[in-house]
Amino acid sequence: MSRGVLVTGASGGIGRAIARAFAGAGDRVAVHYSARRAEAERTLAELPGEGHALVSGDLADPNQVADLAGDADTALGGVGVLVNNAAVVTAGYAVPDVDYEAWQQAWRDTLAVNLLGAANLSYRVARRLIERGAEGVIVNVGSRGAYRGEPDAPAYGASKAGLHALGQSLAVSLAPYGIAVASVAPGFVETDRVADRLAGESGAAIRAQSPYGRVATPEEVAAAVVYLASPAARWSTGAVLDVNGASYLR
Repeated sequence: MSRGVLVTGASGGIGRAIARAFAGAGDRVAVHYSARRAEAERTLAELPGEGHALVSGDLADPNQVADLAGDADTALGGVGVLVNNAAVVTAGYAVPDVDYEAWQQAWRDTLAVNLLGAANLSYRVARRLIERGAEGVIVNVGSRGAYRGEPDAPAYGASKAGLHALGQSLAVSLAPYGIAVASVAPGFVETDRVADRLAGESGAAIRAQSPYGRVATPEEVAAAVVYLASPAARWSTGAVLDVNGASYLR
């Protein structure tokens, strides 16, 4: 049965791969973007099947989040799966390297999208599911950085740790309504966002973190997300699935 799937941050990278994977499975996908409309339109054009839609909204703005949830619900005839994938990464602000004002701004910008935006959108989607008496799934795209640490981007690591914890809390509170919540925690993934870090000697060192000697593809992360959103994974609600090629074990 086709489901309505809202994927945030689907303009490229992991989000685009997730949107493709769900569409390939026969689901209807709402491709979300904040600023990169042209890239989001490309994602939409590449999706197989019918019933897909383009939706926008700044996840740092609670009012836009509310509108986004409503727009996606209308466009898809109901959102049954939410994938909280969108994230911002502000790097290069280790404590010794930045002033106090820059430190505060990095934290505000990161948490506003990565944690508060995901929390607000999860609330709006879950409430609509509860009001309809419908079951559903929320999958969060976290990070191994929540456990391994992000010394150059501490707010990013903290936001992803918070996202994992949010997912586990929601898994408990929403289970009585038939809503499952789980997270994936990828390591490095080969996307445009980290292309510069994967080049040269630094890239070789990053790839060597995994015994496979490489980093993940976006499609590998997408496959894990699609699994966690499937009926077969219902008993995995509350889980955080590592998708890092054994580059970090906990």
